[in-house]
Amino acid sequence: MPTLSAIRAANAAAFPPHSPIAVFVGGTSGIGQSMVEAFGRLTKGNGQIIIVGRNRTAADSIIAKLPQSSRTPPHKFFQCDATLMKNVHAASSEILANHPKINFLVMSPGFMTTKGRDETEEGIDRKLAVHYYARWAFINDLMPALQKASEDGEEAKVFSVLGAGKGAEIDVEDLGLKKTYSVRNAGLAAPTYNDLMMEAFAGRHPDLTFIHAYPGFVRTNILASSNTPLMKASSGILTLLTHPISTAPEDCAEYMWHALLNHSKGAFRTGSKGENLEMKNHFGTEEQRRKLWDHTVQATKT
Repeated sequence: MPTLSAIRAANAAAFPPHSPIAVFVGGTSGIGQSMVEAFGRLTKGNGQIIIVGRNRTAADSIIAKLPQSSRTPPHKFFQCDATLMKNVHAASSEILANHPKINFLVMSPGFMTTKGRDETEEGIDRKLAVHYYARWAFINDLMPALQKASEDGEEAKVFSVLGAGKGAEIDVEDLGLKKTYSVRNAGLAAPTYNDLMMEAFAGRHPDLTFIHAYPGFVRTNILASSNTPLMKASSGILTLLTHPISTAPEDCAEYMWHALLNHSKGAFRTGSKGENLEMKNHFGTEEQRRKLWDHTVQATKT
């Protein structure tokens, strides 16, 4: 495994000469924000950044600090609460109307809770909505722009940051966990759903790249933003105690970009240092992949 300094150097040399367009879902904090900032730095401002999230104030603050070349259009923010599929479809339509071509779609929205099943008005659990259904919907809706990049001979890559290698067997008779929901079950199902999602999209779009990544234990503010009072209250002390065994967000971003830049065409699962996990701790069959796809098509309709 190359050192972090070697990865930084390789990332800096790996970006294409054209001005890539990158969409970051969940780019206003944590790993997503760090990947936004790394993209701006690595492209030296010669790429356009589109941040999708809930917090416009945070997005504006991030964008104001990003390098910006006079040769590329200004960076943008599109507001979207990704717990609702109707919002995902609306945001995607707005993005497509303004950006007919996308090179990188990076998704890292997080939702930390210890509550039981918490359904939205659309009948989807909020945790699963953010960790799986919204990601599927963004990929599906933005596919024309990704396909256009591929047709132009440019990078066309999708990157979902969640839990590659951290899933479990899924129950195709209870997709969405309406019958057997628990925080643990949701935490184990979403990574497998992401694996199967990437494989299914890769099968339909073989000229594109689809990566599901495990970022490792990263020092982010996800506990502080939890909707569970105990988790929010304990975030400070837990962050301090786990500091020696966690990764700085800016270092994690370099590892994640290393994975993104060094894989092409097909579906991949990568680890916390950007390494290829291949089939390590992989769950799911072709039949399960097909059933999950059919279920998701119906669940994300609005």
